[in-house]
Amino acid sequence: MNFPSPRDLKDLKGKRVIVRADWNVPMEGNALVEDYRIRRSLPTIEYLRKKKAKVIVLSHIGKGKESSLRPVVAYLKREFDIGFVPDFRTQEARDVVAHMKEGSVVVFENLRIDAREEKNDPALAELLASFGDYYINDAFSASHREHASIVGLPKLLPSAFGFLFLDELKHLSMALKPAHPFVFVTGGAKVSTKMPLMKKFTRLADTVFVGGALANNFFKEEGMQIGKSFVEKGTFGLRPLFKKKNVVLPVDVVVLDKTQNRAVRRADHIEKGDRILDAGPATLRALEEVIRKAKLVVWNGPLGNYEEGFEEGTDTLLKILAKARGKTILGGGDTIALIEKLKLEGSFTFVSTGGGAMLDYLADGKLPGIDAIIKKRTRK
Repeated sequence: MNFPSPRDLKDLKGKRVIVRADWNVPMEGNALVEDYRIRRSLPTIEYLRKKKAKVIVLSHIGKGKESSLRPVVAYLKREFDIGFVPDFRTQEARDVVAHMKEGSVVVFENLRIDAREEKNDPALAELLASFGDYYINDAFSASHREHASIVGLPKLLPSAFGFLFLDELKHLSMALKPAHPFVFVTGGAKVSTKMPLMKKFTRLADTVFVGGALANNFFKEEGMQIGKSFVEKGTFGLRPLFKKKNVVLPVDVVVLDKTQNRAVRRADHIEKGDRILDAGPATLRALEEVIRKAKLVVWNGPLGNYEEGFEEGTDTLLKILAKARGKTILGGGDTIALIEKLKLEGSFTFVSTGGGAMLDYLADGKLPGIDAIIKKRTRK
């Protein structure tokens, strides 16, 4: 498919270009924990600046209206001059945009200060569109959401995808027509969010490794003892997947036993007081051997509960993938922070900015944020 890029937007000099970025980065107080999504979005903004466009950046941050983009703007001011509008619903916002110079950048405050954003209210989309001549979606990681700034704006302005977004599509599409042997690794806690992927990749991948708390649901539905381990409530019909020859589960796990001590157990020897919290060493050795032979590995979701200090399995897998000969595509959750902690950035073929968006795109090959732009172009 031919996805429009910023280069397809002509006569940018002096034009107001709205860029929907995803600067929803983890914070500790007013300090950024990591800046990966921000850095990945800068090539689009730099391209527009060089073309003498007037760049208006939209983003959300945090879970609600209380969080602010001010720390992100302060961080970026070390790189280039950038303005900030504390409320895009005011006359001040109109005045700031009206006086923008060519090649300048202004950031509007957290979109979620207005409840209409998450409701995909057409009135908010019209308000935001009134500030621009063009719209660019460079927020891949937010494009699984049908929000006003994602699906409403493309209906109102000539639109394209940013360079970050296009890079995501290029690399994630490798998993839709994969080279073989292909290994798909999934972790995390929620079977409900990973079920479409697991079903799909049991058809596409040579090996599907299921780790993290996801494996607990498999064990439980198979009638195995899981002690006090976390499982997502519900019956997900996992037994047919369990029986597939290419589906691999942990053979051993790290548990916290009834005395609160760590122990390594075989997966079929869990005791009633145990909590399964990480993948075991034999599991990781077997996974390393499979990855060593793979031409493509895609991984989404941690293998252990690193929030409780059980991060060794996830860290070990990152180190294994960093040495892999085949292509490696990673994403999801706090993967980026873990990569930075281990100083492994640059060791993988591609690290996605998306968590939920990565999952949805891999499962369906589409997202609301993609459809909003492509369908408009098709209608034209």
